[in-house]
Amino acid sequence: MKICVPSMGKTGLEDQVGQHFGKVLNYIMYDTESSEVSVIPNTSEHNGGVGLPPELMSQKGVNVMLCGGLGRKAVALFEQYGIEVYVGAQGTIWDALKAWETGRLQKATMDNACSSHDHHDHHHSHGHHHH
Repeated sequence: MKICVPSMGKTGLEDQVGQHFGKVLNYIMYDTESSEVSVIPNTSEHNGGVGLPPELMSQKGVNVMLCGGLGRKAVALFEQYGIEVYVGAQGTIWDALKAWETGRLQKATMDNACSSHDHHDHHHSHGHHHH
């Protein structure tokens, strides 16, 4: 299984987890089978390149992405690419991987994604009311 974590640095597991997953310079990819660590540079359009981070990750065969938190649009995109997202990652990349392995990170869903983008929406019953 391949796990990806946005990184503040570019070396590996000692880096701090990047809190803005789209704007970090690199993603660290960890292969749980081989314990191999590789770096995926963020060449997405956030940094003047092409494409979106989930696309870059899916090309590398990433299965899971750990991060501090992200918006709903991003969660939906990752779902489209079949990548599971877990939020609540903090500390170093290694801390995040350990937290994920021990089940301490929460799986991101459309309900617990950062709703900072929709302040007008104060009720939590998404999609249950008819317009």
